Amino acid sequence: MQMDMEWLSGAIDYGVIGLLAVLSVLVVAIGIERALFYRGIEPGRIGDIKSLELVLTRRLFVIASVASNAPYLGLLGTVFGIMLTFYKMGQDSAIDTGQIMMGLALALKATAVGLIVALVAVVLYNTLLRKAKVLMLEWEIARGRETV
Repeated sequence: MQMDMEWLSGAIDYGVIGLLAVLSVLVVAIGIERALFYRGIEPGRIGDIKSLELVLTRRLFVIASVASNAPYLGLLGTVFGIMLTFYKMGQDSAIDTGQIMMGLALALKATAVGLIVALVAVVLYNTLLRKAKVLMLEWEIARGRETV
């Protein structure tokens, strides 16, 4: 039974952190793609402001979704890690306090990873959204229109 719990512990730990790592790579890839797209776009070639906004904000919702949910995924990993630590405490009444603290510390790394992923995503989202707004304003200025 103890062997099964060790496997489950690793699967939860690496599953949550692995998912967060994949989401982090996805966010950075979208961020790079959008930044390169913004560099090459000529807003004057797009006929109306709504079409420009659609083109500029494409895929930004993915970054925002990861930014919003990464801390919760990290917290989920931490909760699972703490649950497993308590399970191990219940199985072995003579458990060392060092083992308990190490289990709790390792459980908290999922929250730390979730927060790091969220921070990167928030910074990328805000940077890209600001650049999109600047490009839309430049489009409106070039056409002599005021923003509404």
